[in-house]
Amino acid sequence: MTILQEIRPYELGERLRAARLARGWTQTELAGDLVSVGYVSRLESGQRRPDAAVLEALARRLDVSVDHLLRGETAREQDEIRLALNYAELSLENGEHAEAEAQARSSRDRAVALAHPELVERAQYLVARALEGQGNVDDAILELEPLVDAIPLGKPGGAAPQNKPGTLGPRDRAGAIPRNRQGIAIPRVQAAIALSRCYRVSGDLGLAVETGERVLTELAGTPLECTDEAVQLAVTVAAAYHDRGDTGQALRTCRKAIAHAERLGTPRARASAYWNASIMEADRGAVAEAIPLAERALALLSEGQDGRNLARLRTVLADMQLQLDPPEVVEAQRQLELAARELRESSAGALDVARNDVARARAHLLAGDLEIARTLSASVHAEVASHSPIAAADAKAVEGQAAAAAGYADEARAAYRQAVLLLTGVGADRDAAELWFELAGLLEGVGDLDGARAAYRSAAASTGLRSRPMNPAVVTVAIP
Repeated sequence: MTILQEIRPYELGERLRAARLARGWTQTELAGDLVSVGYVSRLESGQRRPDAAVLEALARRLDVSVDHLLRGETAREQDEIRLALNYAELSLENGEHAEAEAQARSSRDRAVALAHPELVERAQYLVARALEGQGNVDDAILELEPLVDAIPLGKPGGAAPQNKPGTLGPRDRAGAIPRNRQGIAIPRVQAAIALSRCYRVSGDLGLAVETGERVLTELAGTPLECTDEAVQLAVTVAAAYHDRGDTGQALRTCRKAIAHAERLGTPRARASAYWNASIMEADRGAVAEAIPLAERALALLSEGQDGRNLARLRTVLADMQLQLDPPEVVEAQRQLELAARELRESSAGALDVARNDVARARAHLLAGDLEIARTLSASVHAEVASHSPIAAADAKAVEGQAAAAAGYADEARAAYRQAVLLLTGVGADRDAAELWFELAGLLEGVGDLDGARAAYRSAAASTGLRSRPMNPAVVTVAIP
């Protein structure tokens, strides 16, 4: 009975207890002359695993099937829940976040009813990711925090504490941590990555660092340390260090992640580490050092089938090439056109497309194709102004630069002012602060000194900023 050896004892114990209570029996009544009362107690608490003969005898006494005790209500219903969660994941990949949330919530309710903690946790994680995708970061944090706090990695061999059906109580790491569809025991690491990222987006950089570092410390010396997800968590923590201005620690953390990824050897982990390191180097002004790192990440991503992230990285690389002195306009345009095609063929969302279009507009601006730059940037603004003010403001800045280069100072001033209006409601955000700084210089260039002073004051809300002439807001990304 292979499944008996694979099932977590606490799950079997929960079903055994539920079946006993459904008959109104005490543990003494279930034990009868078959086993001791203490043995029944240990089975129900997940401290012992029965052999096949004992399990069959207990099932007969309870008038339930062995399959019911091993699999819950029915194996078919569990498979239906897993299928629904797979569909929710696909919806997430396609940017259909509301649909993913609905599927994940429905699946979680069914998993709770089945007393299946693994499926409950997976569904809850997907609910959080769907909320994050819809911009509901605070709600996503509330879903993720219990996942990160309730699945301690522990040490091998510890006893598995009892959990109530449908709850997220602690388990031991020896065979008790849930596994994902690929059979990798990493749910807490995935949740920690998402939680650290959400803390960072919400502006709570201290918690972003603390959460990631705490889980990384627990991973040290365990098999989970040698996974792509561990590397991804490290670069997520590095991004939080970077955003709070601790550039040195961010780079050190990222370089450690690179070394770990190289030992691990998987393209995904290595690409993620190199990608984030390149962004951090570029953001501190070391663009020449950043480009080889981005090119290395690009080569690694090209080995797989992840068209969306490959396109996003091409856009980042092209952005860096446009920052060089002199800019590598032709090569940047080649990368951007490839990225545009890959975005069309992938599950990329509107924001990924908008960032690529803004970078393409900037490349046309540097190439002297002013009308194309104005038209393309205006199109981006119209597309994303309602849901991505930073991208829309960046597009307006490029439109203004193209107008200024063509000699239309009034149009340039108006475009910059529109960008200012878009950024006013954003609040504290590193990308917004950098764009404020850029806009201040652009407004000063067209003689709008009052507007420039106001923009500089807005930029001063963050530290460690630098001007990025003709460069779109850098988006710190990590491979999901």
